[in-house]
Amino acid sequence: MLLATRLSVVPRQLRALSRGLQTLPSNPSIKVFPHPERQGSFLLSYLSTEPPNPKLAIGSTSTVPPTPSSFQGNQKFMEILNQVLAKHAADDPGLQAQAQALASPGGFTFIQTGRSTKGGGTGAGGASAEGGAGGAGVGGWVHLSDARNPPDYGRIAWPEDIFGSVEVDGKGNIVGNYQSSGTYRIVTNEGILGLSPFLQEKLLSRLREEESKA
Repeated sequence: MLLATRLSVVPRQLRALSRGLQTLPSNPSIKVFPHPERQGSFLLSYLSTEPPNPKLAIGSTSTVPPTPSSFQGNQKFMEILNQVLAKHAADDPGLQAQAQALASPGGFTFIQTGRSTKGGGTGAGGASAEGGAGGAGVGGWVHLSDARNPPDYGRIAWPEDIFGSVEVDGKGNIVGNYQSSGTYRIVTNEGILGLSPFLQEKLLSRLREEESKA
């Protein structure tokens, strides 16, 4: 009942599925549920199970769509997300394409072409110290960034959009382990979490696995 009342105020800010579930237009994979414990708030989740499990939700929000000020993240979800990225990021087709581009004749020089942040610097966040020296036949680091605000070709995403980084050798092979940036934010003024189809499926699989244990 609460959701119906809320949606009458913001009907264009949600998208209805055939089951009656509501999703965010900016990311239809994210479902919106009335919060089971907080009146006037909503839970955001990749899972469709009703009632939703707050422990596996992305987080909660007092407004739809969520904003940086209305959103409260779920630490457990972030731990799961980081574990999934650490395990599968190196196999993501998009990141592999970046790695090949880095080793191509043109290459990238991320530090020189990286964006300037609002507070100064290269825009590489926690990965900037090592993140970008390199180029054709030399190797370096490439960054896995959120799909909500993709950077221009050869440039670095804003720190709040960077999940983490991987090292690339001179042949474009991803080497070493994925390193979390420590600067990523689930909700920014540009929108909410957006993963590649490959990584989203890996995350969903992990969340369903965790749900089955509950």
